[in-house]
Amino acid sequence: MLSAFARAFRTPDLRRKLLFTLAIMVIFRVGSFIPTPGVDYTNVQICTEQVADDNLLGLVNLFSGGALLQLSVFALGIMPYITASIIVQLLRVVIPRFEALHKEGQSGQAKLTQYTRYLTIALAILQSTTVITTARNGLLFQGCDADVIPDANFVTLALMVVTMTAGTGLIMWLGELITERGVGNGMSLLIFTSIAASFPAALWSIVGGTNGAFNFIVMIAVIVLVIGLVVYVEQSQRRIPVQYAKRMVGRRMYGGSSTYIPIKINMAGVIPVIFAASLLAVPGLIAQFGDQSADWVLWISANLVPQDAPLHIAIYVLLIVFFAFFYTSITFNPDEVADNMKKYGGFIPGIRAGRPTAEYLDYVITRITSAGSIYLALVALLPTLVLIGLGVTTNIPFGGSSILIIVGVGLETVKQIDSQLQQRHYEGFLR
Repeated sequence: MLSAFARAFRTPDLRRKLLFTLAIMVIFRVGSFIPTPGVDYTNVQICTEQVADDNLLGLVNLFSGGALLQLSVFALGIMPYITASIIVQLLRVVIPRFEALHKEGQSGQAKLTQYTRYLTIALAILQSTTVITTARNGLLFQGCDADVIPDANFVTLALMVVTMTAGTGLIMWLGELITERGVGNGMSLLIFTSIAASFPAALWSIVGGTNGAFNFIVMIAVIVLVIGLVVYVEQSQRRIPVQYAKRMVGRRMYGGSSTYIPIKINMAGVIPVIFAASLLAVPGLIAQFGDQSADWVLWISANLVPQDAPLHIAIYVLLIVFFAFFYTSITFNPDEVADNMKKYGGFIPGIRAGRPTAEYLDYVITRITSAGSIYLALVALLPTLVLIGLGVTTNIPFGGSSILIIVGVGLETVKQIDSQLQQRHYEGFLR
């Protein structure tokens, strides 16, 4: 692998792409430490040290590489774009226009991308306003008396909203630059950068507690196990054979070839985990604005907010399973695949074309998604369950979802580099 990596850097155009990608990732990380105008950075650091166990905004803070709690210009990170992308995909189910654009090819995809950009900016304005309001009211750093926004006049607050929104737009542009001129999917690599940046410090924080060395070794072993599981499952496929009948067009014979439909065990990726974590954070966020002595607030704080609460774990698993099926049903349409196969003379051996093919594909997808959803829930919960078993009470800002993203993005990026090396008759990374 090291020799293949050296060959990649010895190839001029691939070296330029790799260096360009690394440069954008460095710029992204530098922006995470530039404070937003109007923020007292010294007080932010004091509050960040005092309030280290906030679970509610942990997901956004994770995807921003810790920039959210720093109130930097990149405080919102990539989350507005992720949310906008998911919303646009979900709207394909309810808005026929979006589904028609999806089927139009490159021009339709360009239009959907434009809608995603507009929605990203709108969500960035909404989220930046929410973050600034919670920071100003002391809800972002509960228990910290330091004033993080000393001069909270209208002009200062408006400037902060514009700065954070512009930061989100810049991140979106940087991600698209990587996709066009670099290596790999830009948005995925920026998420990878954010999580990887906070991963070592989060892992090392285990050492500070009781039996820290033992807990650290056990956690390393669990992470290695989860990485192995993720690599094995993400590389696994169910290949459904497809045969194309021979047909005469003029004097030429076409068809007669055999191929297959590759179906991954985890077709939904990490989206179900993100959706489940986001929905579970909503009750706790609402409870922060209520009377802290009210019964319903106390019940939410005891049963839904703590990651080790049995009800929290049960709802988390159910939401992951539900969204795995829901998102897979959106991204893979058996009826559409069956119609396309029938149109071009394709059929699954032993299955009649048309409706029987769609029913067979739906049957296969349902069985595979059942296993995939259980796999996602297991990967997402395993590190948390191990920490609970070890008696670690410190909130660790990473879990199975972080490992899933890091390994998944790493595999896809290596595959892209490998394919470009193969085009130049080099041995790739995945030999």
